[in-house]
Amino acid sequence: MLFKLTDEQVMIQAMVREFSRKVIAATAAERDRTKEFPADNLKKMGELGLMGMMVPAEYGGEGADTISYVLALSEIAYSCASTAVIMSVHNSIVCQSILRYGTEKQKSKYFKPLCTADMIGAFALTEPQAGSDPVSQNTTAVRDGDYYILNGTKRFTTTGQNAGLVIVTAKTDESARHRGISAFIVTKKTSGFSVGRVEDKMGLRASDTCDLNFDNCRVPVEDRLGKEGEGFKIAMTALDGGRIGIAAQSVGVAQAALDAAVQYTKKREQFGQKISKFQGLRWIIADMATELEAARQLMLSAAALKDSGEKFTAQASMAKLFASEMVNRVTAKALQLHGGYGYVTDYPVERFYRDARVFTIYEGTSEIQRMVIANHIFKDKRGH
Repeated sequence: MLFKLTDEQVMIQAMVREFSRKVIAATAAERDRTKEFPADNLKKMGELGLMGMMVPAEYGGEGADTISYVLALSEIAYSCASTAVIMSVHNSIVCQSILRYGTEKQKSKYFKPLCTADMIGAFALTEPQAGSDPVSQNTTAVRDGDYYILNGTKRFTTTGQNAGLVIVTAKTDESARHRGISAFIVTKKTSGFSVGRVEDKMGLRASDTCDLNFDNCRVPVEDRLGKEGEGFKIAMTALDGGRIGIAAQSVGVAQAALDAAVQYTKKREQFGQKISKFQGLRWIIADMATELEAARQLMLSAAALKDSGEKFTAQASMAKLFASEMVNRVTAKALQLHGGYGYVTDYPVERFYRDARVFTIYEGTSEIQRMVIANHIFKDKRGH
C-alpha cells in the first residue's frame, strides 16, 4: 500500500530535511577526507530531538513513531551517511534496547545524556572470529559478587572510539549456547575497557569503526541489560529495528545519488544536446527512481508494522536486503551517468558509491537476510 503520512510526520521530515541540507551537508565532504567525527552536528541533532526520537517524553525523548524516525534518518543520510549510521545505531539499537529491556534505574540514568547527545551509544556484538554467527563469540562475563568481570575483544564497533556507552554481549554460560549470552551496559570510564585498532575504511569515514578490548573489565550487576541469558534475544531484537534503519540510510543515499544524476544530466551536453534527452539515459534514471520508490515503501511497511506492535522480523530483513542492494545499484548508475567526473572527488557521487558499499554487509549481510526471510517463509508454511 502507498503510505499517507500524517501532518506530524510530514512536519518532522520537512524540519530534518532543511536542517540536513543546510547544516549536515556543509561539512560532509570535508569530514569524508579528514575522518573528523561529527560531534558538533550530533549535539545540534540532540537539541532537535533526533538522538532520542523513539524514547518516551518522560525520559527526555521525543516519543516519535518509527515512521517519523526513518523519514528523519533518511534525510540525514541524504547529506552524510557517516552521521546517519551514528544516529541509526544510537537510536535503533542502543536507545531501543534500553527502552525495551532496561530497568527504571538504567532508563533514568542513561536516557537523558543519550537523548541530548552528551553521550553517544554503540553496540558491540561482532568479534574477530564471530560475525554472522554470534553464538561463536568468545567474550566472557564471570559473576564476582556485585560485578561481572568481562574479558574479550569486539570488532567493527560503530562509534566505539567516540561512544560514551556501549551495549556489550558476552557469554555467562558457555554450555547454554545462545541462551548463555548476556548483555551489559559499559560506560567509557569503566576500568579495564579500552579502544583498540581503529579501522581505515572505504566509506563512512567520519564514523569511526574499531576494536574494543575488555581486560578484567568490572561491570556492576545493576548494569546488566535484561536478565542473565537474554543477551542473544536482546541483540536479535535490536538488529530487527536496526535493519529498518539500514533501509532508511540506503533510501537517503540513493535519493541523493538520483538527484545528483538528474542534475548532472540536465546540464551536461554531448552531440549537440543535453544528455538527459537521450532515451537510453532517461530509462536508466527511470529504473533508478522505480527501485528507490520500491525500497522506500518496504522501509515504511516495516516501520508501520513495528509501530503497530506486530512481528516485523521478516519485513525488516526484506527492507534491509532490497534497499541495501538497491542503493549499490543506484549509486553505481549515478556514477556511470557522470562519466569520468563520477570517478573524481569534485562530485559527491563517488562518496555516495563508497558509503553505500557496506550497507549489504553490516547489521547482517544480504546472505543472512535471505536466510532470515526464507526461514520465516518455511516456518509459516509448516504452521498452516
